[in-house]
Amino acid sequence: MMKTLSSVSSFAVSLLFEIMNIWNATSNFILLGLFNHTGAHLFLFVMVLTIAFSSLVGNALMILLIHQDARLHTPMYFLLSQLSLMDMMLVSTVVPKMAADYLTGQKSISPAGCGLQIFIFLTLGGGECFLLAAMSYDRYVAVCHPLRYPFLMSWQLCLRMAVGSWFLGAADGLMQAAATLSFPFCNTHEINHFFCEAPTLVHLACADTVVFEYVMYICCVLMLLVPFSLVLISYSLILAAVLEMCSREACKKAFATCSSHLFVVGLLYGAAVFIYMRPKSYRSANHDKIVSVFYTIFTPVLNPIIYGLRNSEVKGALRKCMSQCATLSHD
Repeated sequence: MMKTLSSVSSFAVSLLFEIMNIWNATSNFILLGLFNHTGAHLFLFVMVLTIAFSSLVGNALMILLIHQDARLHTPMYFLLSQLSLMDMMLVSTVVPKMAADYLTGQKSISPAGCGLQIFIFLTLGGGECFLLAAMSYDRYVAVCHPLRYPFLMSWQLCLRMAVGSWFLGAADGLMQAAATLSFPFCNTHEINHFFCEAPTLVHLACADTVVFEYVMYICCVLMLLVPFSLVLISYSLILAAVLEMCSREACKKAFATCSSHLFVVGLLYGAAVFIYMRPKSYRSANHDKIVSVFYTIFTPVLNPIIYGLRNSEVKGALRKCMSQCATLSHD
């Protein structure tokens, strides 16, 4: 066992040194960005910054409420806090660099910085896909098997789901970042995007990338379609159970809740499938940039609203927190 771990670690170190040598030999990339310097684009830039700031505040508030209120110390809200943490990190990975590039005009990014951005982005994006599947399973157990909930959704299983989501996302991010930046690149190092994304970077490679694209396609099936299928199955079973047991008003409420959850989930998975599972010949840089905005900026601001602030328990925790803050301010 020790010999195996030693051989794996030595291989990882040698691979890391090889990748670093390639990065050092590659000149910086240029991110062309999302906006031009026009009045209309300035308005869009301010709007994106406003949405990103709202996302950070909303997700930070969710984490604070879940941490402070003992009634929210349940597996469901723990998974929701992990989702909020991932969304905060996702926005922080993409938006500050994009804003700095737009304001300063210095759009350069080093190969190491590009690789780090790909790794963090895919870690968070892939982890969020699995986390949403775990959250849908939690809702299925709570609705369809409420008496068996403590057994079927124990804290041990919840922690394993959360750690597994982070680990699988990190494994995918490390593999794709290393493989993407191991290719030689053509003379043009201009990336027609507002952040380093693996499919866009592969398009610049001066080498045969067919094998890598096949591997990336398989990874996307595992990271996107499998969790999305689990989400659809879970919500289908929830709706079927609700239709059998509840009144008309309760059914309407269940449909509204499930439809809003599926809308956000569909937005995330649909945009990711569009970016990562299309053939190289069908790619359009402008389309990729617009679609990428949905799961890097818009989805993170919707998650705390759809999953949290529409929930009566979270609203109660927010009112309690605001009353405590008001009491402290009067004192």
